[in-house]
Amino acid sequence: MASKGMIKTAEEIEILREGGKRLARILSAVRDAIKPGVTTGELDKLAEKLMREGGDEPAFLHYTPEGMVIPYPGTLCVSVNDEIVHGIGGDRVLKEGDIIGIDTGLKHKGLFTDSALTVPVGEIDDIAKKLIATTEGALMAGIAAARGGNTTGDIGHAIEKYVKERGFVVVEELGGHGVGYKQHEDPHISNYGDKGQGMKLKPGMVLALEPIVNEGTRYIKLMSDGYTYVTRDHKRSAHFEHTILITDGDAEILTKRA
Repeated sequence: MASKGMIKTAEEIEILREGGKRLARILSAVRDAIKPGVTTGELDKLAEKLMREGGDEPAFLHYTPEGMVIPYPGTLCVSVNDEIVHGIGGDRVLKEGDIIGIDTGLKHKGLFTDSALTVPVGEIDDIAKKLIATTEGALMAGIAAARGGNTTGDIGHAIEKYVKERGFVVVEELGGHGVGYKQHEDPHISNYGDKGQGMKLKPGMVLALEPIVNEGTRYIKLMSDGYTYVTRDHKRSAHFEHTILITDGDAEILTKRA
């Protein structure tokens, strides 16, 4: 059952709408900067610069998730090829044919939004194109199921079904979450599940849905930096995410990009 704290007020929703628009513009600018020869660290610095120029704060920088000891050192999670999520920006140079996931959050007037996408670096092969398209399509399938009166299981079921039908697999250990007052709130939203199961969705809830899809097997491992997850078989992974508002009808995408 959704607690009262999960339901955002009309005033809070307006702040989240504005924060979502700002985050969408920033991610679009970072996306447009991706090309062979650029480093992951340069993309991270660009994201931070744009946030601070807008008077906002990076949500990820120095954030210490539950169970972690070391704060996250970047503004932007940059995950290349077999890196699934939470990759840390640095000296890695992007090359033609790579795919890169860019994921970040923004704090605007005290409230958080979160968004991600996976981007080709130059020309990529057909399997990579299908992986990216499938992951983005799975996000939209999940959003279509995210309506007041439905459940978190309805979202997970829609995402998993979409992915499986296209020959890929979802990562089961990672998923979406509530967002707004904090970067990660209840409920957790798995990218798999059964219709009608899980928490019932209510208008006013704000959720970050994020399908994470692997080219090969679903199995993952955590690297020694404590943050970066990679595929165990070292095949590629893709990630898309939007912050959405639950309504009585279609969900409103707060981080929709131009």
